[in-house]
Amino acid sequence: MTRTALITGGARGIGRQVALDLAAGGWAVALCYRTSAEAAEGTRRGVEERGAPALAVPADVSDPAACEALVRRVLDWRGRIDALVHCAGPYHRVDLFQETPAGWRDMFANNLDSLFYMARAVAPGMIEAKWGRIVAFSMANADRLQAQPMVTAYYLAKVGVLGLVRTLSKLLARHNVTVNAVSPGFIDSGSMPEDELKQMAKKIPAGYIGTPREVASVVRFLLSDEAGYVNGTNVHVSGGWGL
Repeated sequence: MTRTALITGGARGIGRQVALDLAAGGWAVALCYRTSAEAAEGTRRGVEERGAPALAVPADVSDPAACEALVRRVLDWRGRIDALVHCAGPYHRVDLFQETPAGWRDMFANNLDSLFYMARAVAPGMIEAKWGRIVAFSMANADRLQAQPMVTAYYLAKVGVLGLVRTLSKLLARHNVTVNAVSPGFIDSGSMPEDELKQMAKKIPAGYIGTPREVASVVRFLLSDEAGYVNGTNVHVSGGWGL
């Protein structure tokens, strides 16, 4: 039996590495993207080069109808979705009092609302199959509820992700479906300038910037049968930053 994973935000960075790692482990991989068509096609080819079936679908997961359509497309393709890895989650840096209502709403829609829409769409199939895995992404210090004047909306959305993960895990546990969060710190995923990453390395107890592979290895464990009793947790992948 070949299991199927659906990865939102799977075109680049951490999502791409998760896709490639799962493909190497024998999973079929569907990924969705919003604007990165060329990168998504590259990731799709990378999955197929590892001998796994692959599908890349454009979708805006901040739209509940688009989430439903995405899930139907993957089900039409493979007939099942065994795992949802919700990597979608853009951010912007802006002083709170310079934030716009549209910018505020966009951060919640793409980081928190999208998780609700996607989990709601994939859960029925997992319940029917009596097996499933959902992994969502927060950030390494979101569980500390710190003041974040420059990324307020994004940060609070990631705090909300942790609460939603715990609620989903409690609701789905009796169906042999686990829901967990991964909270990266500073990862060299291509989303931050190299100079800024080097400066941040000085503030990380481990002394270096993490890699997408280090995050993907945690995701791979959480999707495994061995992690069947790991539910509702939040795994920091931060080299000690954010503690």
